[in-house]
Amino acid sequence: MDVSVLAEAVELSERRVPYVLATVVWRRGPSSGRQGAKAVVLADGTVRGWLGGACAEPTVVRHARECMETGAPALLLLGQPDDLDGRSDEGMRHVAMACESEGALEVYLEPHRPEPQLVAVGRSPAVDALAETASAVGWKAVIVDDGGNPDEHSRPELVSTKLDLFERSIDGATAIVVATQGHYDDLALEAALACDAGYVGLIASPRRAATVLDYLRSRGVPEERLNSVQSPAGLDLGAVGNAEIAVAVMADLVARRARGELVAVAGGATPARVEAVDAVCGMTVLTDDAKYHTIHEGADYWFCAPGCLRAFTADPDAYLAAC
Repeated sequence: MDVSVLAEAVELSERRVPYVLATVVWRRGPSSGRQGAKAVVLADGTVRGWLGGACAEPTVVRHARECMETGAPALLLLGQPDDLDGRSDEGMRHVAMACESEGALEVYLEPHRPEPQLVAVGRSPAVDALAETASAVGWKAVIVDDGGNPDEHSRPELVSTKLDLFERSIDGATAIVVATQGHYDDLALEAALACDAGYVGLIASPRRAATVLDYLRSRGVPEERLNSVQSPAGLDLGAVGNAEIAVAVMADLVARRARGELVAVAGGATPARVEAVDAVCGMTVLTDDAKYHTIHEGADYWFCAPGCLRAFTADPDAYLAAC
Protein backbone atom coordinates (compact mmCIF):
# COMPACT_ATOMS: atom_id res chain seq x y z
CA MET A 1 0.00 0.00 0.00
CA ASP A 2 1.30 3.47 -0.93
CA VAL A 3 0.79 4.95 2.52
CA SER A 4 2.76 8.13 1.77
CA VAL A 5 0.60 8.85 -1.28
CA LEU A 6 -2.59 8.32 0.71
CA ALA A 7 -1.27 10.54 3.50
CA GLU A 8 -0.58 13.27 0.98
CA ALA A 9 -4.07 12.86 -0.46
CA VAL A 10 -5.54 13.39 3.01
CA GLU A 11 -3.40 16.50 3.51
CA LEU A 12 -4.47 17.92 0.14
CA SER A 13 -8.12 17.33 1.03
CA GLU A 14 -7.69 19.13 4.33
CA ARG A 15 -6.06 22.06 2.52
CA ARG A 16 -8.87 22.03 -0.07
CA VAL A 17 -6.46 21.47 -2.96
CA PRO A 18 -8.02 19.70 -5.99
CA TYR A 19 -6.29 16.50 -7.08
CA VAL A 20 -6.84 13.14 -8.74
CA LEU A 21 -5.96 9.87 -7.04
CA ALA A 22 -4.73 7.47 -9.74
CA THR A 23 -4.59 3.74 -8.98
CA VAL A 24 -3.27 0.92 -11.17
CA VAL A 25 -6.03 -1.70 -11.03
CA TRP A 26 -4.58 -4.09 -13.64
CA ARG A 27 -1.30 -4.60 -15.46
CA ARG A 28 0.22 -6.87 -18.06
CA GLY A 29 3.98 -7.10 -18.12
CA PRO A 30 6.43 -6.01 -19.09
CA SER A 31 5.36 -2.78 -17.40
CA SER A 32 7.05 -0.64 -14.76
CA GLY A 33 3.66 0.02 -13.19
CA ARG A 34 2.55 -2.46 -10.54
CA GLN A 35 -0.97 -3.41 -9.59
CA GLY A 36 -2.18 -1.31 -6.66
CA ALA A 37 0.34 1.48 -7.28
CA LYS A 38 -1.03 4.92 -6.51
CA ALA A 39 -0.15 8.49 -7.36
CA VAL A 40 -1.61 11.92 -6.79
CA VAL A 41 -1.97 14.17 -9.85
CA LEU A 42 -2.27 17.90 -9.22
CA ALA A 43 -3.95 20.49 -11.43
CA ASP A 44 -0.64 21.66 -12.89
CA GLY A 45 0.28 18.10 -13.96
CA THR A 46 2.63 17.38 -11.07
CA VAL A 47 2.69 13.68 -10.14
CA ARG A 48 3.50 12.50 -6.64
CA GLY A 49 3.91 8.76 -6.54
CA TRP A 50 4.65 6.20 -9.23
CA LEU A 51 2.33 4.77 -11.88
CA GLY A 52 4.41 3.80 -14.87
CA GLY A 53 7.07 4.74 -17.36
CA ALA A 54 7.66 7.57 -19.80
CA CYS A 55 4.74 6.70 -22.07
CA ALA A 56 2.15 6.02 -19.39
CA GLU A 57 2.62 8.93 -17.01
CA PRO A 58 1.99 11.90 -19.36
CA THR A 59 -1.14 10.22 -20.74
CA VAL A 60 -2.43 9.55 -17.24
CA VAL A 61 -1.76 13.19 -16.36
CA ARG A 62 -3.74 14.46 -19.35
CA HIS A 63 -6.77 12.32 -18.58
CA ALA A 64 -6.51 13.05 -14.86
CA ARG A 65 -6.70 16.77 -15.51
CA GLU A 66 -9.80 16.22 -17.65
CA CYS A 67 -11.38 14.30 -14.76
CA MET A 68 -10.47 17.11 -12.40
CA GLU A 69 -12.30 19.60 -14.60
CA THR A 70 -15.48 17.52 -14.90
CA GLY A 71 -15.44 15.96 -11.46
CA ALA A 72 -16.22 12.55 -12.98
CA PRO A 73 -14.01 9.46 -12.43
CA ALA A 74 -12.66 7.41 -15.32
CA LEU A 75 -11.10 4.03 -16.04
CA LEU A 76 -8.19 4.36 -18.46
CA LEU A 77 -6.72 1.50 -20.49
CA LEU A 78 -3.20 2.03 -21.75
CA GLY A 79 -2.65 -0.79 -24.22
CA GLN A 80 -4.04 -2.55 -27.26
CA PRO A 81 -7.70 -3.57 -27.74
CA ASP A 82 -6.87 -7.27 -27.36
CA ASP A 83 -5.59 -6.54 -23.83
CA LEU A 84 -9.24 -6.49 -22.74
CA ASP A 85 -9.27 -10.28 -23.19
CA GLY A 86 -13.00 -10.41 -23.73
CA ARG A 87 -13.88 -7.92 -21.01
CA SER A 88 -16.34 -5.13 -21.71
CA ASP A 89 -14.85 -1.73 -22.49
CA GLU A 90 -18.07 0.11 -21.62
CA GLY A 91 -17.25 3.40 -19.94
CA MET A 92 -13.52 2.86 -20.40
CA ARG A 93 -11.12 5.31 -22.01
CA HIS A 94 -8.73 3.53 -24.35
CA VAL A 95 -5.32 4.85 -25.37
CA ALA A 96 -3.29 2.59 -27.66
CA MET A 97 0.28 2.08 -26.48
CA ALA A 98 2.36 2.19 -29.63
CA CYS A 99 5.76 2.46 -28.00
CA GLU A 100 8.53 -0.07 -27.59
CA SER A 101 7.17 -1.54 -24.38
CA GLU A 102 4.59 -4.29 -24.80
CA GLY A 103 3.10 -3.76 -21.36
CA ALA A 104 -0.40 -2.53 -20.59
CA LEU A 105 -2.10 -0.82 -17.66
CA GLU A 106 -5.57 -0.03 -16.42
CA VAL A 107 -5.66 3.06 -14.22
CA TYR A 108 -8.63 4.27 -12.21
CA LEU A 109 -8.77 8.07 -11.98
CA GLU A 110 -10.67 9.42 -8.99
CA PRO A 111 -11.00 13.22 -8.85
CA HIS A 112 -11.20 14.94 -5.48
CA ARG A 113 -12.47 18.49 -5.53
CA PRO A 114 -13.05 20.55 -2.38
CA GLU A 115 -16.39 19.86 -0.73
CA PRO A 116 -18.74 22.84 -0.52
CA GLN A 117 -18.34 24.86 2.64
CA LEU A 118 -20.21 27.64 4.36
CA VAL A 119 -18.35 30.27 6.37
CA ALA A 120 -20.85 32.06 8.63
CA VAL A 121 -19.51 35.31 10.07
CA GLY A 122 -20.87 36.66 13.33
CA ARG A 123 -22.08 35.58 16.74
CA SER A 124 -25.83 35.27 16.59
CA PRO A 125 -28.67 32.74 16.51
CA ALA A 126 -28.75 33.19 12.73
CA VAL A 127 -25.13 32.05 12.49
CA ASP A 128 -25.81 29.00 14.63
CA ALA A 129 -28.83 28.08 12.51
CA LEU A 130 -26.83 28.52 9.31
CA ALA A 131 -24.02 26.26 10.51
CA GLU A 132 -26.44 23.60 11.69
CA THR A 133 -28.42 23.61 8.44
CA ALA A 134 -25.27 23.54 6.30
CA SER A 135 -23.95 20.54 8.21
CA ALA A 136 -27.30 18.78 7.85
CA VAL A 137 -27.05 18.91 4.04
CA GLY A 138 -23.44 17.70 4.01
CA TRP A 139 -21.59 21.00 3.71
CA LYS A 140 -18.57 21.84 5.82
CA ALA A 141 -19.57 24.61 8.22
CA VAL A 142 -17.17 27.17 9.74
CA ILE A 143 -18.10 29.96 12.14
CA VAL A 144 -15.97 33.12 12.34
CA ASP A 145 -16.59 35.91 14.84
CA ASP A 146 -14.68 38.72 16.52
CA GLY A 147 -14.06 36.71 19.67
CA GLY A 148 -15.73 39.27 21.91
CA ASN A 149 -19.04 39.92 23.59
CA PRO A 150 -21.51 41.12 20.94
CA ASP A 151 -22.71 43.76 23.39
CA GLU A 152 -19.21 45.28 23.60
CA HIS A 153 -17.40 47.39 21.03
CA SER A 154 -16.18 45.04 18.30
CA ARG A 155 -12.51 44.59 17.52
CA PRO A 156 -12.48 44.78 13.71
CA GLU A 157 -8.85 43.74 13.38
CA LEU A 158 -9.78 40.33 14.81
CA VAL A 159 -12.50 39.84 12.22
CA SER A 160 -10.11 40.55 9.38
CA THR A 161 -7.35 38.46 10.93
CA LYS A 162 -9.57 35.45 11.46
CA LEU A 163 -10.90 35.60 7.91
CA ASP A 164 -7.32 35.89 6.66
CA LEU A 165 -6.54 32.65 8.46
CA PHE A 166 -9.17 30.96 6.32
CA GLU A 167 -8.09 32.65 3.09
CA ARG A 168 -5.94 29.72 1.97
CA SER A 169 -8.92 27.40 2.36
CA ILE A 170 -11.52 29.76 0.86
CA ASP A 171 -12.16 28.98 -2.78
CA GLY A 172 -14.86 28.85 -5.42
CA ALA A 173 -16.67 26.11 -3.48
CA THR A 174 -16.99 28.40 -0.45
CA ALA A 175 -19.97 30.56 0.45
CA ILE A 176 -19.38 33.33 3.02
CA VAL A 177 -22.50 34.65 4.73
CA VAL A 178 -22.20 37.70 6.98
CA ALA A 179 -24.75 37.60 9.79
CA THR A 180 -23.23 39.99 12.32
CA GLN A 181 -26.59 41.74 12.76
CA GLY A 182 -25.21 45.26 12.78
CA HIS A 183 -22.17 44.75 14.99
CA TYR A 184 -19.50 44.92 12.29
CA ASP A 185 -21.31 44.24 9.01
CA ASP A 186 -19.07 46.54 6.98
CA LEU A 187 -15.80 45.17 8.33
CA ALA A 188 -16.83 41.54 7.97
CA LEU A 189 -18.18 42.10 4.47
CA GLU A 190 -15.02 43.94 3.38
CA ALA A 191 -12.87 41.07 4.66
CA ALA A 192 -15.12 38.53 2.91
CA LEU A 193 -14.90 40.39 -0.41
CA ALA A 194 -11.11 40.26 -0.22
CA CYS A 195 -11.28 36.45 -0.34
CA ASP A 196 -11.83 34.26 -3.39
CA ALA A 197 -15.17 32.85 -2.26
CA GLY A 198 -17.68 31.66 -4.83
CA TYR A 199 -20.49 33.46 -2.99
CA VAL A 200 -20.71 36.34 -0.51
CA GLY A 201 -24.04 37.12 1.14
CA LEU A 202 -25.25 39.57 3.76
CA ILE A 203 -28.18 38.94 6.08
CA ALA A 204 -29.59 42.43 6.59
CA SER A 205 -32.60 44.58 5.81
CA PRO A 206 -32.49 46.36 2.43
CA ARG A 207 -31.88 49.69 4.16
CA ARG A 208 -29.00 48.43 6.27
CA ALA A 209 -27.50 46.54 3.34
CA ALA A 210 -27.55 49.69 1.21
CA THR A 211 -25.85 51.66 4.01
CA VAL A 212 -23.13 49.03 4.38
CA LEU A 213 -22.45 48.89 0.65
CA ASP A 214 -22.32 52.70 0.40
CA TYR A 215 -19.78 52.80 3.20
CA LEU A 216 -17.59 50.16 1.52
CA ARG A 217 -17.89 52.08 -1.75
CA SER A 218 -16.52 55.16 0.02
CA ARG A 219 -13.62 53.04 1.26
CA GLY A 220 -12.68 52.18 -2.31
CA VAL A 221 -14.04 48.65 -2.59
CA PRO A 222 -14.46 48.00 -6.36
CA GLU A 223 -17.99 48.26 -7.68
CA GLU A 224 -17.85 44.82 -9.29
CA ARG A 225 -17.08 43.33 -5.89
CA LEU A 226 -19.97 45.19 -4.28
CA ASN A 227 -22.33 44.07 -7.04
CA SER A 228 -21.46 40.45 -6.27
CA VAL A 229 -22.89 40.68 -2.74
CA GLN A 230 -26.16 38.83 -2.36
CA SER A 231 -28.47 40.68 0.02
CA PRO A 232 -30.72 39.51 1.37
CA ALA A 233 -28.74 36.29 1.35
CA GLY A 234 -30.73 33.32 0.14
CA LEU A 235 -34.35 33.31 -0.97
CA ASP A 236 -36.20 36.49 0.03
CA LEU A 237 -38.90 35.23 2.41
CA GLY A 238 -39.43 38.51 4.18
CA ALA A 239 -39.45 38.72 7.96
CA VAL A 240 -38.99 35.12 9.14
CA GLY A 241 -37.20 33.41 12.00
CA ASN A 242 -33.57 32.33 12.10
CA ALA A 243 -34.30 28.71 11.21
CA GLU A 244 -36.29 29.78 8.14
CA ILE A 245 -33.54 32.22 7.14
CA ALA A 246 -31.00 29.39 7.32
CA VAL A 247 -33.19 27.15 5.16
CA ALA A 248 -33.69 29.97 2.65
CA VAL A 249 -29.94 30.60 2.42
CA MET A 250 -29.03 26.93 2.04
CA ALA A 251 -31.80 26.35 -0.52
CA ASP A 252 -30.31 29.09 -2.68
CA LEU A 253 -26.76 27.79 -2.21
CA VAL A 254 -27.71 24.20 -3.03
CA ALA A 255 -29.52 25.41 -6.17
CA ARG A 256 -26.44 27.36 -7.25
CA ARG A 257 -24.26 24.31 -6.66
CA ALA A 258 -26.63 22.19 -8.78
CA ARG A 259 -26.30 24.74 -11.61
CA GLY A 260 -22.54 24.27 -11.64
CA GLU A 261 -21.67 27.27 -9.47
CA LEU A 262 -19.75 27.13 -6.19
CA VAL A 263 -17.08 24.81 -7.56
CA ALA A 264 -13.42 25.24 -6.77
CA VAL A 265 -11.32 26.12 -9.79
CA ALA A 266 -8.77 23.37 -10.42
CA GLY A 267 -6.11 25.77 -11.64
CA GLY A 268 -3.89 27.66 -9.27
CA ALA A 269 -0.85 29.84 -9.19
CA THR A 270 1.41 27.20 -10.72
CA PRO A 271 1.16 27.16 -14.53
CA ALA A 272 0.08 23.95 -16.18
CA ARG A 273 2.83 21.85 -17.71
CA VAL A 274 3.14 22.10 -21.49
CA GLU A 275 2.14 19.00 -23.44
CA ALA A 276 3.02 17.79 -26.91
CA VAL A 277 1.97 14.77 -28.97
CA ASP A 278 4.58 12.28 -30.11
CA ALA A 279 4.28 12.44 -33.91
CA VAL A 280 5.21 8.76 -34.22
CA CYS A 281 3.13 6.92 -31.62
CA GLY A 282 0.59 9.59 -30.65
CA MET A 283 1.38 9.47 -26.94
CA THR A 284 1.28 12.59 -24.77
CA VAL A 285 4.69 14.02 -23.87
CA LEU A 286 5.39 16.60 -21.16
CA THR A 287 7.87 18.93 -22.84
CA ASP A 288 9.54 20.26 -19.69
CA ASP A 289 11.14 16.92 -18.89
CA ALA A 290 11.05 15.17 -22.28
CA LYS A 291 14.44 13.58 -23.04
CA TYR A 292 13.95 13.16 -26.79
CA HIS A 293 13.54 16.21 -28.96
CA THR A 294 14.35 17.39 -32.45
CA ILE A 295 13.75 20.39 -34.68
CA HIS A 296 12.43 19.86 -38.19
CA GLU A 297 11.93 22.78 -40.59
CA GLY A 298 11.95 25.21 -37.67
CA ALA A 299 9.37 23.35 -35.59
CA ASP A 300 9.96 21.50 -32.30
CA TYR A 301 9.01 17.86 -31.88
CA TRP A 302 9.14 15.83 -28.66
CA PHE A 303 9.10 12.05 -28.30
CA CYS A 304 8.41 9.60 -25.51
CA ALA A 305 11.24 7.18 -26.35
CA PRO A 306 14.40 6.96 -28.48
CA GLY A 307 12.73 4.58 -30.94
CA CYS A 308 10.13 7.21 -31.84
CA LEU A 309 12.84 9.85 -32.27
CA ARG A 310 14.86 7.56 -34.56
CA ALA A 311 11.82 6.69 -36.65
CA PHE A 312 10.85 10.34 -37.08
CA THR A 313 14.39 11.44 -37.91
CA ALA A 314 14.65 8.77 -40.59
CA ASP A 315 11.49 9.91 -42.42
CA PRO A 316 9.79 13.00 -40.92
CA ASP A 317 7.45 13.54 -43.86
CA ALA A 318 5.90 10.11 -43.44
CA TYR A 319 4.73 10.91 -39.93
CA LEU A 320 3.83 14.54 -40.55
CA ALA A 321 1.61 13.54 -43.45
CA ALA A 322 -0.39 11.33 -41.09
CA CYS A 323 -0.95 14.13 -38.59
